[in-house]
Order: sequence, then C-alpha cells, then structure tokens
Amino acid sequence: MMALVVSLFLLAVVFGVGFIALAPAASGKRAPVMITIFVVMLLTALLAVIFLLRWLLRPYRQLVGEAERAPIAARANQSRNEAEFVLETFQSVVAQLQSQQRELERLSAEASARAAHAEKFSDRIVASVPSGLVAFDAQARATVVNSPARAIVEANGEVEGQHVSLILKHAPALVEMVERCLRTGEVYRREEIIALSADGRRRRLGATVAPIELVESSSRGALCLLTDITEVTELREQVALKRNLESLGEMSAGLAHEFKNALAALHGYAQLLLSLEQDEKARAAATALLQEVRSLTAMVTAFLNFARPQPLDLSDVSLKELLDDCSTELSKLYSERRVSLEIEGEFPNVRADEHTLRQALLNILRNAMEAIGDENQERRVRVRGSRVEDDSGKLWTIIEIADTGSGIPDSDLQRIFIPFFTTKAQGHGVGLALAHRVITDHGGALTARNSTEGGAVFTIKLKLPDNQIQNL
Repeated sequence: MMALVVSLFLLAVVFGVGFIALAPAASGKRAPVMITIFVVMLLTALLAVIFLLRWLLRPYRQLVGEAERAPIAARANQSRNEAEFVLETFQSVVAQLQSQQRELERLSAEASARAAHAEKFSDRIVASVPSGLVAFDAQARATVVNSPARAIVEANGEVEGQHVSLILKHAPALVEMVERCLRTGEVYRREEIIALSADGRRRRLGATVAPIELVESSSRGALCLLTDITEVTELREQVALKRNLESLGEMSAGLAHEFKNALAALHGYAQLLLSLEQDEKARAAATALLQEVRSLTAMVTAFLNFARPQPLDLSDVSLKELLDDCSTELSKLYSERRVSLEIEGEFPNVRADEHTLRQALLNILRNAMEAIGDENQERRVRVRGSRVEDDSGKLWTIIEIADTGSGIPDSDLQRIFIPFFTTKAQGHGVGLALAHRVITDHGGALTARNSTEGGAVFTIKLKLPDNQIQNL
C-alpha cells in the first residue's frame, strides 16, 4: 500500500511537470499555483518514501533491539559494526533454537520410550493375571483378551474386535451382565454363573463385571474378570456331601442295626410259617412275606455297609484286571438286557482296597446298564481310562463310564449320591451313594454329568502312587 501511494505521488509530480512544460501559454498566469502544487506533491512523495523505508526496515530494527538486549559475549567488541553484530546475534539465536530443538527431540524420545515401556509393562501385567481378563468398548466389542480368558472362553484365533455375544456365546448369563453394565454402569462382584464347554460340559465360572471410562471417546466400556471355579465348586460340594453322609451314617447306623434285628425275627417267623401245613393261598402269602423280608434285609445291610466306617486294606490293584472281573460278573445281566460293554484306554495300577473298589465299580456299571431303557436303539456302556496331570504335578487316573440312556435330569445331578434317592421303579438308592463313599475314602472323586451325545457319564478320579510318577 505504501509503495502504491508513493508511485501515485511520483506520477502526479511527473504529470505536473509535464503539464507545465506542455502549456507555456498558461505558465505565466498559473505559475505560482503550479509551483505550489509541485512543491507540495514533491514533499508528500518524499514523506511517503521515508515512511516506506521505515516500514520496510522495521523488522531489522526489531532484530537490532533484541540483539542489544541479548546477553551475548560478542557485544564487548564495540569496534565491530552493527551489521556484523546483528549477524552474529542472529546466528547465536539460531544456534540456541537448534539446541532447544535437540533438547525437545531428546525429551520427546524419552517420553516415547517411557510410553512404550509403560505399554509393555501394562501388557505384561494383563498377560500375567491368573484370572481371565476381557475388556469391552462401548459397542460391546473385545479390545483386550489375555491368555487365561482365551482358555476359559475356548477361543480359536483372533477374538479382539468380536462382539460379546460371540465371545461368551456359551455363557448367556454373562453376556447379559456385560450388556447391562455397558447400559447402566451396574457392577457385578463375584457372581457365579453356569457355562457350557464346547463338548457340552457344565462349568461354573466366577465373574466380576465393572464399568470403565474410555477417555478417548468419553463413553463407557466394561471390564470382565473370569475364573473357572468348576473343580473348586465340585470339591466343595463333594466335601459337603461327604460330611452330610457321614453325619447321616452315624445317626442312622444304630437305627438300621435295630431294623436288622427286627427283620431277622420276621425272617424266622416267615420261614416258620412256610414250614407249617397250609393251603396254597397261605403258603403264597408266606412266600411273599419272606421275599419282602429278604429284600428289606438286603437294603438294610447295604445301608449299614454305607454307614459303618470301615478301614481300607490298601494294596496294589490292577484296574484293568479289576474291570475285567466286573465285566465277567455282569456279563449275564448285560446279555439279558442286550447291552454291550466296551473297555478301552489306559488303566494303571493304583493303591486301593480291592474289595470295596470292586463293589463301587460293580454298582456304577450296573447302574449304567439299568439306565438304558428298552426303547433305546443304541445299547452300549463304554469304559475309557486315561492318565492326567494336574497343575501341582500330581498324576491321576480317570475312568469314564458312559451309557447310551436318556441321561440324568439336571435337578437330580446333585442328589443321585444321596442314600435312598432313586428314579428307578426298583432299587433302594444306596448303590451310587456307597460307590461315592468308597471313591472319596480312597482320596478320589466321583462325579456325574450328561453327555452331548446322550446318556450319562460317571467319572472316577483316583490318585496314582508316587512310584509311577517317578517311573514316568
């Protein structure tokens, strides 16, 4: 703008000079006016040029002022001219700026290194958490899933980015908890839920679900902590069941003994009635009475065997030979009911009371055969043995006895080992209870579940002796 103004004034001066030069006739009359206009325009142009130069040199003057205020050692040399002083000052400022830039780069690199270290440390913490950890964003999609969580949810491949309904599809109750937490911010602490594994096994999971605030999106996410408490819960239930059964046995042993004495008397009277001369109707009644007395005697005897604590006579027992003996003893019953018995797998030797363990296996195998109704097309009982190692390094032998029956109702799974509980038309409900007590007395565990293929599966878990562990 200043340059434009100066140019216009200069053009005006040139125009005025030209006008005077080209109009000599009027110069005499208008000479004073034209000279005045010329002088004014010339002075105005000079002032405009001065202001233009000051405006153009303003940055230079500012730089000189800053250089004069800066504590630079070169100022001591007053003999140098102003241009050299300004140049050195400018170079010093540039050097300081470069030094500050390098310091900023160093600080930025340190901050980046600390951030990377913090991220790696956070990843290691998440990976080291023994419980399963799953973090969800506001859209209920997984953002972080550690290794224990992958094992619990039985994830195959990449699960980050998947919806909660896909990751936790075997635990619908947990899906509902996560979605409600995302909607309302509700917190769930140490909830126990039921989940199904890929092979249909019922598992119990301990879950804690809490909301987390997502700073980058100002929304709410959810953090889910999972623990597989199936074994702990089963062990707790087995211990509680064992204590209840022990208490029941102690209270009932005396009563059962009195029943047995009364039944012995009834048995004698029934035999006496049969020895007397009677008509056919009376003899049939006496025979039925004797049969009922014998049945009650057998039931009371079985209950006494369950109720009385008996010391175990431990010895090295071959599970394979013991199962073969049980198969031979039950072969007639299996043949009559058209049921096949298959024994396969690994059956190592165990330290056990052969007599009581044999009785427990007979009860379970007989129960599996009787569970197959006449309407079932596939009639088979399969016994499979294996060897597993737990987290503490102990070896166990696992015996699974599976039938092709209709299975056990879920409401009865926790009651089948209680004495006198039975769903059969004939039976006393003592066989499985006795088998459970025998297995637990050996330090093992007996559990029952339903198979995905149909039918029930009884699992016997017995500890292997230390010498077998050393041989392995």
